[in-house]
Amino acid sequence: MENLIADLHPPASSEWILGSRFLRGISFPRGSSSAPRAEPLQYLPQGRTERLIATGRAVLAVFSLVAIWLDPSEPAKYANIAYALLAAYAIYALLLGLLVWHLDAPPGGLPLFTHACDLAIFPLFMYFTEGPTSPFFVYFVFSMLCGTLRWQVRGTLWTAAVALATFIGLGVCAADLLRDPDFELSRFIIRGAYLAVVAALLGYLGAYEGRRRREMSRLANWPQNVPLEARAMAREVLGYAAAVLGAPQAFMAWEEPEEPWLYLASWCRGEFRWTREPPGTFQPLVAEPLAGTDFLCLDVGAPVPTVLHTSSAGLKRWQGLPVHRDLQARFATDTLLSLCLRGEGMRGRLFFLGKPGMGSDDLVLGEIVARQVASRIVQLSLVQQQRESAALEERVRLAHDLHDGVIQSLFGAALQLQTVYGLLEDGNLPAAQQRLKEIQLLLADEQRDLRLFFHELQPGPLGCPEEDSSLTARLGKLLERVEKVWGVRVELRTNGAPARVPGSLAYEVSRIVREAVVNAAKHAQGSTVRVELGVQNGHLTIAVADNGRGFSFQGHYDQTALNQLKLGPVCLKERIASLGGSLAIDSTGAGARLDIRLPLEQSGGSNGH
Repeated sequence: MENLIADLHPPASSEWILGSRFLRGISFPRGSSSAPRAEPLQYLPQGRTERLIATGRAVLAVFSLVAIWLDPSEPAKYANIAYALLAAYAIYALLLGLLVWHLDAPPGGLPLFTHACDLAIFPLFMYFTEGPTSPFFVYFVFSMLCGTLRWQVRGTLWTAAVALATFIGLGVCAADLLRDPDFELSRFIIRGAYLAVVAALLGYLGAYEGRRRREMSRLANWPQNVPLEARAMAREVLGYAAAVLGAPQAFMAWEEPEEPWLYLASWCRGEFRWTREPPGTFQPLVAEPLAGTDFLCLDVGAPVPTVLHTSSAGLKRWQGLPVHRDLQARFATDTLLSLCLRGEGMRGRLFFLGKPGMGSDDLVLGEIVARQVASRIVQLSLVQQQRESAALEERVRLAHDLHDGVIQSLFGAALQLQTVYGLLEDGNLPAAQQRLKEIQLLLADEQRDLRLFFHELQPGPLGCPEEDSSLTARLGKLLERVEKVWGVRVELRTNGAPARVPGSLAYEVSRIVREAVVNAAKHAQGSTVRVELGVQNGHLTIAVADNGRGFSFQGHYDQTALNQLKLGPVCLKERIASLGGSLAIDSTGAGARLDIRLPLEQSGGSNGH
């Protein structure tokens, strides 16, 4: 089993230690890609955007109507039409604002419909007032802002194209067709340039907003499942981190405390590589002044590169080669983003290379990505430690069961064989034959017990506990096997027992019932065993009664008496005690009865299942 930074205590001075036994022995497949294929979660605050636009539209419409009412000289032409249009638009804007604010989420086609209406109405305002020189020219800027907020750069470009075409058309109409004496070419050119510049600025803003939304969507869609082995984890985190930052290449560097090797895991356009470098290679990995900081360098190949790095006082500049020259030559890049990986029991460095247009914003985003990567590494370490702990506990339990059962029986058989040798040397053949028959019966009993034990180890309802397991179904299958293997009749009664219990408790109950029933068949020579389940005061009660010859002791013994007198089946008592339960035994010459109480609410961590 591969281990990832298990039981790691790195030295405080090590800046690029990633973890003990991290990714050891990884050979990455060529041509594979770790970028997830699922559609990312989209971050689209459409409801807030529409409320903002609806409010702005209503304010603009109402104040335009108020302004025209206070100064009626503006709509010099078609005054009545202009007043009617403005009044109708103001009512439309108010009603639409009320509708949008009332709805939790606007209908899907509402933004496109209202945007088209605005683009159709605004040219009418200009035409029925003063044409290209109309004060309603500002409505075109409002339309482009709406397009940017709704659809980012695409909305800006399409809206700007329509607005510019409309504005130019109004100018040509006023200058050539209508021969408008109030037409001013200089104002027309300035307003056209103004629209183009605003469109360019909004286009950049829309592109920036779209990029940030995509980055937020990728971060929100960061895979939540934890791969169960280091190879899959490295493939996933490097590829996905590179996708979030938009970098074509990424790699991690680390050193293991107990080994002098330097390990590198790299991802480049879907191809993974893993290398182990000799001691002292790339020493130091990053320049000493940059140790413990995140930094960005856009001209690594320059004679004296300029580095932007984080500090307690904010971003600072530093000049010099940020990484070892041989490392820079190996990856052959001019742009470099380096981030610290910090987590519980781990240190390392994460690098992103070759992304065009890197800026200080990438330092902030990169820090978030580095935390995600470090979190995944720590998660994998904890998962593997938990798996190792559960496997170790199960191995101890298995060894305990085998020692108390098969090993002791085989040891007893060996002693019996020594006795047989003595009887044969003395010529007592009948006694030797009787001892051999007893040994044969003992081995047959242990063979049957082993067969049942191995059945439990197989995957399935008995061997693989579920989170919420059917106790009656589990016990039913178990007791069917006991009947077939041991030839004993077993009756199961569930008097008010819960249909489903936690999988760990169901597993332990099945082991307890199996041991009690097998003991009744093997040691007490019982032919019939009755198992009863119930619930009393938050406890699961289990009664196992047989018609055998009972225990070597007679009478009633509770948990305290059994412990003080060291009576009863040892393994069964230990298993019950580990669950916080109690055992009482009634033993007679006509059979025995075991009364077991187990708390239904387990404290957790007692059994490792």
